[in-house]
Amino acid sequence: MSTAELPKVQKHTRLEDAQAVILGTLIIALGVNLYTHAGLLTGGSAGLAFLMKYSTPLTFGQAFFLINLPFYILAIMHFGWEFTIKTFLSVFSLSVFADVTPMLVSFDQVNPFYASVAGGFLMGVGFLMLFRHNASLGGLNILARYLAEKYGISMGKFQMAVDCVIVLLSVFVVDFYLIIISVIGAVALNMIIAVNHKPGRYMGNV
Repeated sequence: MSTAELPKVQKHTRLEDAQAVILGTLIIALGVNLYTHAGLLTGGSAGLAFLMKYSTPLTFGQAFFLINLPFYILAIMHFGWEFTIKTFLSVFSLSVFADVTPMLVSFDQVNPFYASVAGGFLMGVGFLMLFRHNASLGGLNILARYLAEKYGISMGKFQMAVDCVIVLLSVFVVDFYLIIISVIGAVALNMIIAVNHKPGRYMGNV
């Protein structure tokens, strides 16, 4: 197919971006609460927020919002104001949804292995929605996107490696068997991203 025959790429509308931020963070918040109920961890900024939740009086939402504040400078420098604003709104939305969800949904009993895999898949799908609308949840997601666009390094593979390291460093916070299960969740989360988010396959955010 010649260049002239290629379909014209249509940029996402503001309304489409808004629904992606809301739905994406709502899905991630459900995964976060599965992890919280089972006492699990994940990587990146969310992993640090889990550690703070388990070891300080802060809620996950409060910790997550505070952790991401320094990364907005990097976002502005490399990706511009539009990406930064969307990312800020995504972080804010997840911070709110993560703390509100337990008021609306309760889990009497959740198998840790199920919570790890299902929660990882949910968060992976939510991340994917944000990435495809030129947004992220800040922190290492910003670095992962920079490496992917600059050097062609897979976002999923990079985050999988970093997330597994962060989870393993959490040995002093949660039981070891929960850390092993959390690693499985990190693999599940990043497998979704590695398989579904590759340069050139999706052009809706250009």
